Amino acid sequence: MSISLEDVSMLLKIPVTGKVVAVENFARYTDESRSDAIKLVSKLLGVSIEDAEDEVNISKGLTVRKCWLKSRWCPKAGSRNTTYPPVECTTSGVLVVPTFLHLFADKSGSRVSIALLKLLEDLADVGNYAWGAAALAYLYRHLGSATRVQVSQITGYLTLLEGWVYEHFKLGLATPNAKYMDYVQPRVCRWVQKHETVMNIDKVGSIRRTLDGLRPSEVTWDPYVNHREWSCARDGLLQVAHLKYMDVVEPYHPERILMQFGHVQSIPDPPYRPLEAHRGPSALKYSVKYGFQADNWERWRNHLLAPKFAVRRQSSSFWLHRTIYLGSSKSLTH
Repeated sequence: MSISLEDVSMLLKIPVTGKVVAVENFARYTDESRSDAIKLVSKLLGVSIEDAEDEVNISKGLTVRKCWLKSRWCPKAGSRNTTYPPVECTTSGVLVVPTFLHLFADKSGSRVSIALLKLLEDLADVGNYAWGAAALAYLYRHLGSATRVQVSQITGYLTLLEGWVYEHFKLGLATPNAKYMDYVQPRVCRWVQKHETVMNIDKVGSIRRTLDGLRPSEVTWDPYVNHREWSCARDGLLQVAHLKYMDVVEPYHPERILMQFGHVQSIPDPPYRPLEAHRGPSALKYSVKYGFQADNWERWRNHLLAPKFAVRRQSSSFWLHRTIYLGSSKSLTH
């Protein structure tokens, strides 16, 4: 099993198809990218070049701090700073923190990539990006990094991971949200989010033992069977592709988790192989690179699952009657 684009679409209700979330000239920290970043912060957030440069220097990278962003567009009551940025800049700020800080958070949870601000230059175009696919690529990468022995933290949008666990596994961990409105709110709102900063080793061990002992009947393979027609991207969920967020590229193989889409699982083709892969002695030495072609992503309809993988799974009663019928046929013929 794996988190799929359908999980992202159903749980978060954000676009999983569209333009690639990437800004190539901000992929690496250089003098040129730093200069561009300072100008961009000044333009989009309505601050002076000097203020933007000071913040970039403090952040020590192509990022800005969440607290600094909030102080720019939402000064505290009674503050001497009564100069508000233009409407467009205020809108950019409001969009940045709740959306990008959570979807693409770093381990500190306190910084936002300036590259993301670049995508807000044209606010009318924001909804045309595949934010869900980018968030999944980012989470995939950090789930891989978290498996390294030396890594003690994980980043990415963990609310998505938590919601996926609640949808598919009956662990008794979820707390239902009595105020949830089906078909109106994203499905991730079905539960009250838990905020456990520290989990003792006994509880972790208990959860692991429960997972190891799960039976097939305790796994919900297709939790969206009665909601699939409401998906915001039904056709794009079964594309075999690479997902991209900035310089992160991760393979996406829906043909390996067909039961989650209500299909019969068959033997899949071999997975994509990385162009480069390094597993050094430390977590910092771990790296993996996959190829990505933007044209293929934009033309995702040409990369849907092959017909041999698109066999719908029948109901359990159908398979029961079919088994009984075949058994009777064998007894008659022998």
